[in-house]
Amino acid sequence: MPTEAEFLALKSRVNELEDKLKLLYQRLHFDYADPNADPALAPPVLDALKRGNKIEAIKLYRQLTGVGLAEAKQAIDEIEARLGP
Repeated sequence: MPTEAEFLALKSRVNELEDKLKLLYQRLHFDYADPNADPALAPPVLDALKRGNKIEAIKLYRQLTGVGLAEAKQAIDEIEARLGP
């Protein structure tokens, strides 16, 4: 069983590696999408909504999830309502 000091050292190392990975993503202009995140919150979907292109947002959502048109429209309508005007 690891000691608390060993656990804290591992936690610190993981945090350091995460910071380095974020820096690499930024320098490479790469958007990381968490596979467990809501696809409606994916940067391309949100960007399409911010530009007022709801149809593109729905298409992107469908590509990310594989759902049908009605379900994708409902999901985008919900995220649009959360974002507000």
